[in-house]
Amino acid sequence: MATGLNSCLKTSETKTTHFPGWYSPETRIYSSKHSSISLPTDPFLDVVSFIFSHQHSGLTALVDSSSGYSVSYSKLLPLVQSMASGLHHHLGVSQGDTVLLLLPNSVYFPIIFLSVLYLGAVVTTMNPLSNMLEIKKQIADCGVRFAFTQLEKVDKLHKLGVHAIGVPENMDLDSEKICFLPFRKLIGGQFGKAPRPVIRQQDTAAIMYSSGTTGTSKGVVLTHGNFIAMTELFVRFEASQYEYSSSKNVYLAVLPMFHIYGLSLFVVGLLSLGSSIVVMRRFDANEVVKVIENYGITHFPVVPPILTSLTMRAKDVCENSLKSLKQVSSGAAPLSRKTIEDFVQALPHVDFIQGYGMTESTAVGTRGFNNEKYHKYSSIGLLAPNMQAKVVDWNSGSSLPPGFYGELWLRGPAIMLRYINNVEATEMTIDKDGWLRTGDVVCFDEDGYLYLSDRLKEIIKYKGYQIAPADLEAILISHSEILDAAVTSATD
Repeated sequence: MATGLNSCLKTSETKTTHFPGWYSPETRIYSSKHSSISLPTDPFLDVVSFIFSHQHSGLTALVDSSSGYSVSYSKLLPLVQSMASGLHHHLGVSQGDTVLLLLPNSVYFPIIFLSVLYLGAVVTTMNPLSNMLEIKKQIADCGVRFAFTQLEKVDKLHKLGVHAIGVPENMDLDSEKICFLPFRKLIGGQFGKAPRPVIRQQDTAAIMYSSGTTGTSKGVVLTHGNFIAMTELFVRFEASQYEYSSSKNVYLAVLPMFHIYGLSLFVVGLLSLGSSIVVMRRFDANEVVKVIENYGITHFPVVPPILTSLTMRAKDVCENSLKSLKQVSSGAAPLSRKTIEDFVQALPHVDFIQGYGMTESTAVGTRGFNNEKYHKYSSIGLLAPNMQAKVVDWNSGSSLPPGFYGELWLRGPAIMLRYINNVEATEMTIDKDGWLRTGDVVCFDEDGYLYLSDRLKEIIKYKGYQIAPADLEAILISHSEILDAAVTSATD
């Protein structure tokens, strides 16, 4: 069995190794080792219809972790339709309008998101901690007309010419507050059915902001087809790899829903499977263990700082705690070997995997999968179905075989349409053949597993050497007296 904490091939090994199927020495293109998945071909399919077309036995869709307030699957689609009716008949939201979601995690976030897309309108999301200068810039960039936000930001958005609605934390605690009456009218009013416009897979569904491979934040235009591909190639495909029923899974939603990682899982993909999603408004290390215990959490997607925190808490709790956890998956940044080793030792019963995706790829890229033959914990996994990759030397521009580190390029049905209002950045990021330059440094091993080194723009050049900050951070963290470390370049 491969132990998993291994790195890519040594370069000398690549000369005699054969790579059947998944790598072409002629084109130097990597293909997924997984069989291709047939995606819907109907050009007039929207992602909301796609999600609710799947049959499952799930009962509870969304649960607020602090109050226990929940939304059942039987009520989810009616709530989406009711909200869509309110948006259209009461506010006048129509196809093509842009609606800002300036919200922390909430059981209402998926309902609002899907109701906007149901009308053929477009969602743009933001971190609720964003300052007003950042908010004003994005509003202008996307042409935002309507917004859902926290109560304290409603008046500030009104002053920017945006019709804003305050969203309660949950209806049980806030149902009597007059300030949330506009929201209650939208979600529970009797407005009649909202008209369903003709929505194409290539129509814009969301504009998500990302710094991209370089530079300042840019609006990533994602289509209904992108979200459909994400649901199939990431969320539903991963679920198909396991024998247990997806409708019995209970996910903990700590990752922000305004980010593509959290949005792809908790707002879109998992709702097609019938899984339950327990929503935490914000990460609290002390509360996480309680929530896992109270709700029987089985799956916990995380980012590295949360993984480190969970590992520390796991060492402090009693031996029988956290037994409901089946899988913890990490993404968004590289992990050091020590961080992985500490987690696996602290929670040996939990299946640990890593994955990779970008806003520009609608979170689709790679995903880990452990079996009897492989436990490659330090790998970010195998290419997702229907996806292709190149590893490109950032100096010469030549494509590299397995065992060599270079910039990852991706191509497939989940790749963004473009950056909004930024033709130059789009052309720099996606070439004429549809390859997305990710800006991430990776290599493939002899089994087709990818390893992420660092961001290309963060590579430190020193006396002719090219050094990845993540490598230095891993060395520092291995010291018993160092809890965490960050490395960056400096100029004289």
